[in-house]
Amino acid sequence: MYTDPIADFLTRVRNAIAANHRVVEVPASKLKKEMTKILFDQGYILSYQFKDDKVQGTIKIALKYDRDTKESVIRKIQRISTPGLRKYVGAKEMPRVLNGLGIAIVSTSKGVMTNKKARQENVGGEVLCYVY
Repeated sequence: MYTDPIADFLTRVRNAIAANHRVVEVPASKLKKEMTKILFDQGYILSYQFKDDKVQGTIKIALKYDRDTKESVIRKIQRISTPGLRKYVGAKEMPRVLNGLGIAIVSTSKGVMTNKKARQENVGGEVLCYVY
């Protein structure tokens, strides 16, 4: 049993990238599925597949690597808001990651979205992680 499933999700992806794996499997939840969709839409992962075979199900993520340098597209994936210290921001204080080159995944009242979309819809929320 782990206390922070989002940190576990990010750590599994980070470890798979460090070991140059092509595919990583993660236990599923609604929040993790939404985070995976955002990573796919922003071009950080190649593809994903949801498997509902067990009670919880799994998410199979195909990681994306650069063809020339063989480096991962995800340079860094970092947890921001933790169970011990939640990080909430308003629409005006929405963070910019790497001066707009990276994304922040934010959990808002209108669902999970990137920092750019949250700023457009003028909603604040909990900053889950930074990806660049």
